[in-house]
Amino acid sequence: MNLIEEIGDARSVAIAGHIRPDGDCISSTLAVYNYLKFAKGDLKLTVFTQDNPPTIFSYLKGYDEMNLTYSPKEKYDVFIALDVSSTDRLGDALWFFEEADRTICIDHHETNSGLADVNLIEPEASSTCEVLYTVFDEKYITDAVAECLYTGIVHDSGVFQYSNMSRRSFEIVGRLVEYDFDGPAIILDTFYVKSYVQNQILGRALLESMLFMDGKCIVSMVDRKMMDFYDVLPKHLDGIVNHLKNTRGVEVAIFMYEISTQRYKVSMRSNGAVNVAKVAAVFGGGGHDRASGAEMNGTYHDVINALSGEIKKQL
Repeated sequence: MNLIEEIGDARSVAIAGHIRPDGDCISSTLAVYNYLKFAKGDLKLTVFTQDNPPTIFSYLKGYDEMNLTYSPKEKYDVFIALDVSSTDRLGDALWFFEEADRTICIDHHETNSGLADVNLIEPEASSTCEVLYTVFDEKYITDAVAECLYTGIVHDSGVFQYSNMSRRSFEIVGRLVEYDFDGPAIILDTFYVKSYVQNQILGRALLESMLFMDGKCIVSMVDRKMMDFYDVLPKHLDGIVNHLKNTRGVEVAIFMYEISTQRYKVSMRSNGAVNVAKVAAVFGGGGHDRASGAEMNGTYHDVINALSGEIKKQL
């Protein structure tokens, strides 16, 4: 795919990622925004996002120009969906997707069956940002574009440690670091540095975690009362599940937080023995074989019991 060719003579382009955007989602949308702004300066470009994207990514060019209001309601010639595995993950951007004359989806989730007119889905890629690099013309990759792509790969690969990092992934990272941005600072500031309150709730989550299935699984939960006590939002809980995963002997880590009464956002990480994407899919979720999630209803123990049944099938 050549992204410029796919856009053709369009005069307006809308760009959006999934709800509750993570590092790869925000980075991929802004990478496309900066790329098209440089390559085709006469385009009307709008990046839609929601859920107040984490401010740790505010250094990315275009962050302050993202549209959080989803207005005005107007039709676009082209809609580009990035890091989105299904249309329900578009949230309020779905209206613009459905009204666009042409839709393009670029993604790396294995659960994506193709939701647009034109689809480029590479489940073997580390991130959507890695896929984007392959469809970008190098002459239009600016320092700002490269910084976005690098950030996305860093976050969806767990700082290059996940099995989704291939030779191509590392080769792309090698090319990106030749641009003018501070790669080590990005890793430190956006992946490792946490606020005092974030460290407090991390400690609480670790303290109240529980091993089960003969120590092969670990789970922790943060309810609304605890979130209110520490005055944290869902975006402040990023990374907790990865700390749980690093427990010796654990094959699957589960972290969940309450989004409404008896409804939880569940994140799962695997150390390889279990494909958590298959587990998540049973409950309407998705993701990757080692990192997936879903939203589930029931009590805390109902959710654990339901997940346990599916995990047990693979252990």
